[in-house]
Amino acid sequence: MQITWLGHSSFRIEIGGQVILLDPWLEGNPMLPETHHAAATAGATHILLTHAHFDHLGGLLPLAKAIGVPVVGQYDLISHWQSKEGIDGIGFNKGGTVDLGGVRVTMVHATHSTSIATPDGPQVTGSECGYMIAAEGHVIYVSGDTDVMADMGVFNALHHPDIGILCAGGYYTMDMARAAYAAKTFFDFKVVIPCHYRTFPVLEQSAEMLAKGLPGVDVIEPQVMQAIRI
Repeated sequence: MQITWLGHSSFRIEIGGQVILLDPWLEGNPMLPETHHAAATAGATHILLTHAHFDHLGGLLPLAKAIGVPVVGQYDLISHWQSKEGIDGIGFNKGGTVDLGGVRVTMVHATHSTSIATPDGPQVTGSECGYMIAAEGHVIYVSGDTDVMADMGVFNALHHPDIGILCAGGYYTMDMARAAYAAKTFFDFKVVIPCHYRTFPVLEQSAEMLAKGLPGVDVIEPQVMQAIRI
């Protein structure tokens, strides 16, 4: 398995023979120069979306059409894009599980907001979510944009994730201290990878507090386009 950070909350996850692009923010992502876009998306088999804010889907529709892979996400939004944009999509909902070529993906709850900017103001598009991604004897919990939730205890009891990809930048989501609290209170992670940080000055710039709060857990500060092998 390889997990490659593309900056902010975007990842390339190579698992179970599939290449999943998680929240691929290409257009305007200050952490991912355009010269890296081709390498970041090469060989992708699926696009997985947690919600519709610009910093999670900038360039997603043109990308999906260009490389011809399905966009996987919340039913209402994916169905809309299938009918209006002609994309290939897999729309499902919280509590549901889909099989992506041997990689099982379960949609779980997150607490945040979701909308797309339109000339008439923001348009609410479905609802925000997270995921459990299971293959190769591992389960990855992708928190999506969220705060700490008691629901996380249920997620752990049902899925037993050993890897956590956690938003931790603060301001818009839980910060490093809250992410550490969530991880040690509700989960038994072996590896934690923070995201949704370092992109803008308002966000946290270091995962030092997260690492200090999780002794015995391998907290990996990702570097853009550097694969983490697990």
